[in-house]
Amino acid sequence: MYNVFIMTAEIEKIISLSDGDSTAELQKYLSSFTNDRLITVITNSALKGKKVGAMIKGIFKGSPPSCTEGSNRRLLVYQHCIPLCESGDLQTEVAADIIGLLMLETRTLSGPSLAQLASLFVEAIKMGKMSSGKSLELFPTVLTALAACDALSYGKGELSGEEYKKQLINSLCSSRWDPQCVIHLTTMFRDVPLSSEELQFLVEKVLRMFTKLDLQEIPPLVYQLLLLSAKGCKKQVLDGVINYFKKQDVRQKEEQKDADSLDLEVQSIPQDRLRHVEGTAILHMVFSIRLDHELGREFLKSFKTSYGDLCPFSVALLLSVTRIQRYEEQVFDILKGAVIKSFKDEQLQQGSRFLQDLLPGHCSVAHMILDTIKNSVFGWDHVTQGLVQLGFFLMDTFGPKPGPFGKTTEGSANIARTPTQQACKLGGQVLLQGFKMHEPIRGEILEQVLNRLVTKTASPVSHYLDLFSDIVISAPMILLESSSKVTETFDHLSYLPLATVQGLLKAVQPLLKVSMSLKDALILVLRKAMFSSQLDGRKSAVTGFLLLLKNFKVLGSLASSQCSQTISSSQIQVDVHSRYNSAANEAFCLEILSSLRRCLGQQADVRLMLYEGFYDVLRRNSQLASSIMQTLFSQLRRYYEPDPDLLPPVKLEPCITAHGDQVYLQEPLGHLLSYTVHCLLWLQNMRRSANCNADNSDDEEEEEGYQSELQTILESMTRRIIKSELEDFELDKSAEFSVGSSVGVRNNIFAVLVIGVYEVLMEYNFMKANYSKSRFEELLELFNHYHKLSEILREKSGKGRLPPHKTPRSLLSLGFISTLLTALFRDSSQSREEALSVLLSSGEFVRYAVSVAVQKIQQLEETGHTDGPDGQNIDRTFRFLCDMTSVLMWRYTNVPRIVEDAGKKEKRSSLSLLCLEGLLRIFTTCQQRYPDKMAQLLSNMDITEDDAEPDDRSATEMNFFYIRQFQRALFTQLSGGEEDFNSKEAQLLVNILSVLSLQLKPSSPQFVQMITWTVKICKETSLEDSAFSKGLLSLLFNLHVLYKSPVSLLLELCQDIHSQLGDTDQDVEVEKQSHFAIVNMKTATTAALLVLSQVDRVLDEVDWLIARKKSQMTSGKSGSGRKSFTLMHTLWWQDAIEKAVTLQLGTLLTALSELIQTALLPGTCIITLLRELSRTYTILTTLVKYYIQVCASEHSALPARFEKLVKLSGSHLTPQCYSFITYAQSGEFSGGGADEKKKKKRNEVNTTASAKLLRETKAIPNLIFSIEQYEKYLITLSKKSKVNLMQYMKLSTSRDFRINAATLDAALQEQDNSQETTESQETQTQEPRHKKRKQ
Repeated sequence: MYNVFIMTAEIEKIISLSDGDSTAELQKYLSSFTNDRLITVITNSALKGKKVGAMIKGIFKGSPPSCTEGSNRRLLVYQHCIPLCESGDLQTEVAADIIGLLMLETRTLSGPSLAQLASLFVEAIKMGKMSSGKSLELFPTVLTALAACDALSYGKGELSGEEYKKQLINSLCSSRWDPQCVIHLTTMFRDVPLSSEELQFLVEKVLRMFTKLDLQEIPPLVYQLLLLSAKGCKKQVLDGVINYFKKQDVRQKEEQKDADSLDLEVQSIPQDRLRHVEGTAILHMVFSIRLDHELGREFLKSFKTSYGDLCPFSVALLLSVTRIQRYEEQVFDILKGAVIKSFKDEQLQQGSRFLQDLLPGHCSVAHMILDTIKNSVFGWDHVTQGLVQLGFFLMDTFGPKPGPFGKTTEGSANIARTPTQQACKLGGQVLLQGFKMHEPIRGEILEQVLNRLVTKTASPVSHYLDLFSDIVISAPMILLESSSKVTETFDHLSYLPLATVQGLLKAVQPLLKVSMSLKDALILVLRKAMFSSQLDGRKSAVTGFLLLLKNFKVLGSLASSQCSQTISSSQIQVDVHSRYNSAANEAFCLEILSSLRRCLGQQADVRLMLYEGFYDVLRRNSQLASSIMQTLFSQLRRYYEPDPDLLPPVKLEPCITAHGDQVYLQEPLGHLLSYTVHCLLWLQNMRRSANCNADNSDDEEEEEGYQSELQTILESMTRRIIKSELEDFELDKSAEFSVGSSVGVRNNIFAVLVIGVYEVLMEYNFMKANYSKSRFEELLELFNHYHKLSEILREKSGKGRLPPHKTPRSLLSLGFISTLLTALFRDSSQSREEALSVLLSSGEFVRYAVSVAVQKIQQLEETGHTDGPDGQNIDRTFRFLCDMTSVLMWRYTNVPRIVEDAGKKEKRSSLSLLCLEGLLRIFTTCQQRYPDKMAQLLSNMDITEDDAEPDDRSATEMNFFYIRQFQRALFTQLSGGEEDFNSKEAQLLVNILSVLSLQLKPSSPQFVQMITWTVKICKETSLEDSAFSKGLLSLLFNLHVLYKSPVSLLLELCQDIHSQLGDTDQDVEVEKQSHFAIVNMKTATTAALLVLSQVDRVLDEVDWLIARKKSQMTSGKSGSGRKSFTLMHTLWWQDAIEKAVTLQLGTLLTALSELIQTALLPGTCIITLLRELSRTYTILTTLVKYYIQVCASEHSALPARFEKLVKLSGSHLTPQCYSFITYAQSGEFSGGGADEKKKKKRNEVNTTASAKLLRETKAIPNLIFSIEQYEKYLITLSKKSKVNLMQYMKLSTSRDFRINAATLDAALQEQDNSQETTESQETQTQEPRHKKRKQ
């Protein structure tokens, strides 16, 4: 108690003396204190927190720095107070006051004292005693004061204060840091003046410490680092933080994968914690970028050159930065460029085995963006807005564009093939995933999608319709919350394009079943649209009403396996029939039907849509059969002649209407009859299958009544139309069919209607004939009438000035064609043989059946659907395709030529071609429209080989089985000689092989066999057929590029072309060699153009590789410091890529040197070659520039391979280029073996056109410029590398102005002999020309 009292008194005395004027007395009093006593007094005062500041001020006042005692006492105070503040025993305010006082007095300390203090801090940091970091605020002041000192003893010598400071910082950054003090140290260094080297050293140290810190400590450290980056090293800080999170993401993903595979929990970092830390770090970084524009510029700069540094974290950071307005546009441009470049690079790598073997797996930006969406679930609200903008940005930029004249060109649905389509699809995925995961952005996404559907009427909106449909299916109940937005869109229906309306209504149909208000709003809009002045508006109304009829099913309707797939609303969890009972549904449907009947008086397009729709409605809602059939029946009666004795049985006049001089189709009679027949047949089949119930209701009796009446009409129509001649329709050979007059247009319309009626009756009679011979004879008579009218129409329309008549689309259904072909070619039942022989006896009918099949498949290939029933049903259409493929394959492979006599040879050949064309179109369609079903298509085809194939064969083996069949067929064609060779058939076979070979994996033995066989055929086939050789060589190239690099193949082909066409110098005899017999005199030019297209592809790959290396070099140079840059280039010299680039270019130069010595024909071939030469030199220049860049940074010797490449270009390419330019301009083209008359004739025809083409394309000046640029940079590289590369180059003489000796001689001779006769003048002037040609 006594000691405490004494100590308090001492403290009071120090303070009172300090407040007085007598400093000497204070000094004297302080001198009486021992060091231990002074420390005790300071400690007790600090712990109590009372008057410690005033006491320390008094101690400093009584300790003048000028005397030794005062200086030592000051140092003692510092040495004691620093650990005391760090101990954690003091109150925060007290510690802050003490540090503040110490900072004020630091500059008064002597140099040695400052050095001791600094060493104290360094040792404390090394020992881990600075965990609280309170006293570290003093360290920057100490270092600053230290740097101001003149000289300090260091070891045995002296250092300046600045140098001493550097040594301390170096020592500090080289030592081990306690993880707890990393943040404090980073904060502290913000106040320390640092040189750029020191700052870089420090940043590297802090970034290395990231992995040793707890995850929760990372965001504050990131924040402090970003503040520190104000001094410099901005890129290093950003790259370090991004790389840390990139590694954590990879590690977390691998741990998750291991956990999934082992079914264990082995997560060192919980995913939610990592994502929350990342989110906080992103916020800090965005905040810093908002304040420091230099940091923002540095951040964006690193992603502008290459997307290789992107990762899910950096994508999220970029999207967050879009909230800063000045960076928004730049960020989206960067992401757009990265996405499209990533897809293009992926496509390039997938299409080239050379690149696949050379480079590791592709880094996909699309996957990163999708990962970012998944990660954003963990509260990354700052990312979501950017995701929405990115999704729409990609869809707007890369969506389908309007075709010529504003027409929309729709590609194959849901299959993204090109990089542009893939980028658009990615935009849709981003928005769909964003909609599912983030509630706040749902309203905005929905609103923007619907706005685009309404406003983008001039552009295709199929991608937005797909997105809207996916949103409805994935989250119908969420969408109902925003039903008002959908209702607003309905108001615009009558003004939208028909395709948009169809897609929109199809998408919303699951919602209509559960939302009464939505359904009522739609009906109201559709009723208004029914009276729209626009045709598309009325079509939209019909589409909407038919959709409602299909989806509001009346209870009691028959279940049909044939119904097209319904959209499931199981997610909605609402029983439709509990909401709307069957009576209400039936009344609702009948009301709609009454509205639709008004359309029967409208334009042909509206009626046609209605008839098609009725068939689909009937199959989905069979309880409406009576109303639909009566509607169709009453409409058909208007055009049926009921009197059984009158011919013809149909009235054609009411089917047309006139407006002024113009005649229009009013009623598509063929379609009306077709859909009436199909509805009838479908109902009969369904009733027959459901007839196990014996109860016959009144409804069924009523149905049977109109069904039998309709059958009677169809029978009468068939009988009378067979009796009718063309004259009865006023369509005989004397009728006018010119589309220039109203009579001709009328007759054309009538002819098409009658042709349609014939076809529908043919289909009906076949289906009802039950293989009766007499019925088939009637069917054949119908066909003969059809054929006769078709021929007249074709013949008459061909005579007019307009292009020949395009055959109208057949009204036969795809299902019937499939059935008919199977019956004709594969039905071996004896009971049917006699009836089918009637049809088979007519070659024209058989050919007609196959040609209609080809027409239907072509339509399916182009549009994705066919006309007629089931044309929109993907599953049934595919089943028909499988059946037809089997039949056509059997017909082509199993009917031998010997069976048919010489008279029918031509017809048989054309039928084979039709079968082949059908097969080609089926395979192409399946590959484009149903790529996943190709194996199913092939496995459904019947096998017709003697070998018993196992049932469990794989898709590859099945595919290869058919490849072998077509290989045999082609081999038979080629081994038959020139007389039996059918060029078109051979081309079709090659095209089929091309399509089927795409299904083979390049690593499979089947692929190797395929390419070996193709090479063998090319080497052994010497047919002089350009079209066939083009197809075969294209197949060879397409296969070869997936097997290995094609440069060696190109070299051999170039040698063959040179050998066949001869040399540009006629005096030079080319060595005769033939690697590939397919290259001959007639096919060499075609081969040359194909070779040049492959050269262009190889140059693309080489250019891509060089650009990739350059971008890696740039990023390595700027980001990883000098050491890693050096290491990277050391690796580059022995790099496989460098070797590959040099070898590719070397072989390519040799191949091109062969081509430029070849006497190519004038025109496209020469122009293309000049362009490829120019591009080759441009890429050589790019490679030279790269080496200049390397030599500027690393003084290494040039690779020997590169020197050889330069030597090759100087010796083999450049001199020949100049000779070839002279040859191309001279107009003296030799033919390599053709006789002189042919040469002269060809020269006269082609020289003028070729010269004009050369001038217009500027190919020669571009080539000379490229050569000179190459030589210019070679000179620069020679200086940088100290290697004389120009010793291999000869200076050019090919200029716009050059003196040709032979021409000069001719001119002089002509001048000397000008006094002689005309004959001698002519003789003298012709000789020099001859000399010139020889030169």
